[in-house]
Amino acid sequence: MTVVLGRPGVVDLGAVVRALGSWQRDDGPVQLHPGDVGWFGRFGADATAAALRTWSRDGRALAVGLLDGERLLRLAVAPGAEDDEELARHLADDVAHPERGVLPAGEVDVEARCGGALVARLRAAGWSDGEPWTPLVRGLAGPVEDPGLHIETVAADRAPAWAAVQAAAFGRPAPAVERWHAMADGPAFADARCLLAHDRDGAAVAAATVWSAGPGRPGLLEPMGVHPDHRRRGHGVAMTLAAAAALRALGASSVVVCTPSANVAAVATYRAAGFVELPAVRDVHRGPARPPLSPPDNAGAGTRDGDAPSAPEPLG
Repeated sequence: MTVVLGRPGVVDLGAVVRALGSWQRDDGPVQLHPGDVGWFGRFGADATAAALRTWSRDGRALAVGLLDGERLLRLAVAPGAEDDEELARHLADDVAHPERGVLPAGEVDVEARCGGALVARLRAAGWSDGEPWTPLVRGLAGPVEDPGLHIETVAADRAPAWAAVQAAAFGRPAPAVERWHAMADGPAFADARCLLAHDRDGAAVAAATVWSAGPGRPGLLEPMGVHPDHRRRGHGVAMTLAAAAALRALGASSVVVCTPSANVAAVATYRAAGFVELPAVRDVHRGPARPPLSPPDNAGAGTRDGDAPSAPEPLG
């Protein structure tokens, strides 16, 4: 049978999250993770379902895409389907035709770290290299160092405190507590933890969320931010260590993160927390070539949607 493009409903979100989780592996690419869908869930179940696309054959899911903004499609492909030429052909056709409801006309990007056959087809059609991103990974077979801060696991009653740090770190004007509750209502949050770090004076200095894909699989750190009043004190490294420890407690085999390569401070922070830098990966871009990005002025773990820029804090 042929490959079929699907548009999941709210009732299908759990199945999509489970499929994405089953595709995560330590020897595979750092691709779309159930935590990415979980973090997008702060916009609500309806918006999350509307942003998802699936490609399946004979009832088996082969690829999942998340529209992380109107002009960016982030993909994950099932193990063994990376070089499936029929899947690659359908994916390339679907992203090229706006009437199919995947991407609009004009300038767009596809994050396809898992699809060698798809990337080859898009480049043959004139697509070019997009923004470079640096994946980093830390194995969790052994214990994680003590972060040296008091780490709080955030429950609903502490969501306002977590949201306040998150808002400050990401440059938003006001905490969006309702978004935390929307995120917590999503199926991916059952295997997630929101963390809030406090310094010796009791001040909340950093916030993070970690997402498990299940025992023995890579977990995701997304996002992590340090309050601007408490930067350059090592709190980004400490928060990253706490995030790694939380994922290890959930049974994750490793923790992964991906940050813009231009954000050298973020890369340095993760490396200081024991992460290993992997070769840079690029989106595939349709449209005029873009100039290289300048390093960001702020610091926190970056999200790819349009909600707010962020990147882990500079060291020092």
